[in-house]
Amino acid sequence: MNRRQSAPRLEFEAAAIYEYPEHLRPWLEALPKQPGVYFFHGESDAMPLYIGKSVNIRSRVLSHLRTPDEAAMLRQSRRITWICTAGELGALLLEARLIKEQQPLFNKRLRRNRQLCSLSIKGDKPQVVYAREVDFSSESGLYGLFANRRAALQALQSIADDEKLCYGLLGLESLTRGRGCFRSALRRCAGACCGKETVAEHDGRFLAAMKRMRLVCWPWNGPISLQEVGETMTQYHIIHNWLWLGAVNHPDEAAELLRTPAGFDHDGYKILCKPLLSGEYLISEFPQ
Repeated sequence: MNRRQSAPRLEFEAAAIYEYPEHLRPWLEALPKQPGVYFFHGESDAMPLYIGKSVNIRSRVLSHLRTPDEAAMLRQSRRITWICTAGELGALLLEARLIKEQQPLFNKRLRRNRQLCSLSIKGDKPQVVYAREVDFSSESGLYGLFANRRAALQALQSIADDEKLCYGLLGLESLTRGRGCFRSALRRCAGACCGKETVAEHDGRFLAAMKRMRLVCWPWNGPISLQEVGETMTQYHIIHNWLWLGAVNHPDEAAELLRTPAGFDHDGYKILCKPLLSGEYLISEFPQ
């Protein structure tokens, strides 16, 4: 059998022989209707098969049980557990951490990306910079978060194509002195490389496009607590440099978490940036 055909066929067969997982019924009655993170466990007590999150754990877990495409995971599952959170924000943060820590078999694997990079436009041309070399939580003039250098350069090229910018002026290809780039002859570059427009006009369009991807530096002097109030509980999320250190029932209980080294966290930034800057939550700084 062709290898390319085997994986789709296995998925089809798993769905075709789907049966409602009756063996999981004992775990359903106690499922809460609260926000939180849930776990499907197999034979191993140490490593779950799947970790998910929802604003309503019960509703979300029941939807898994009715999904033929998840038949393989359901057949291997032996029990279901959960952790309730005050709200959706806490569920998102806890799920992201646990998936990276426990690497469940049926989750898309989230690993700590040692190649995480961004684009810096402090110099004459944009440069790719890496999180292992630059503190993304405090360095200004950074744009976008990318899994690797190739992804960063592809994003830069896409902006150049959309805005008719010059690959040469952006450092994507070399220019011959006194001659326009190849793309200018095809009218894919507006011609800053050959005098058809000014470099200032070119750079203005470039900066305007990049502004949409600008990274926000950590706005506080140190760690903060963010209060999330739910129907049945209140949690205080302890955060520093866009890294979620954990949640406590009261800020006075955060001493242990505050001792955790807080480097920039990609997932934390994506989850927390908008909520932290929206003014929706009560935020308190810890004394320095």
